[in-house]
Amino acid sequence: MIFRKPGNNTEKDCLTIECFNPSTAVKEPEHVHPLQESSFEVISGNMSFQVNGKIHIIGPGESIVIPKGTPHFFWNESGTEVHSLQCFRPALHIAGFFRTFFTLAKENKLNEKGLPNLFLISIISLKHQNEIRLVKPPWALQKMLFTFLAPIGRALGYKTS
Repeated sequence: MIFRKPGNNTEKDCLTIECFNPSTAVKEPEHVHPLQESSFEVISGNMSFQVNGKIHIIGPGESIVIPKGTPHFFWNESGTEVHSLQCFRPALHIAGFFRTFFTLAKENKLNEKGLPNLFLISIISLKHQNEIRLVKPPWALQKMLFTFLAPIGRALGYKTS
């Protein structure tokens, strides 16, 4: 992931990132960006998306726009790396979320599904609740659980970034 345009909090500006996704059968967790529209433009390869329950396969020169609050996830099981540009509008603080997750991955602190332990995910999820949320369980239940677990996580030394 390469940050091409940092974006800011204005409604018109976006965070633009260039991504290189290796082929894998692992799908990211279904999530929403409650206050952000996200878009993907594929440069090379074929990326699969499930958006609101419908599957889309996007190839070179094609793009997809995912409205804010829409459940989605994507994966690449094409056998080749996918090169794409992604935009999140407004940018909010999504760059910090990505930096945190890529650092955790680099430090081997994510499980086989790409998620941190429950204490750490509680802290990160509360900090980035305006940028990204898992679809299941419902957000109200997640928020209640995360609000309870986050102070324990902080006491254990976990940080938000």
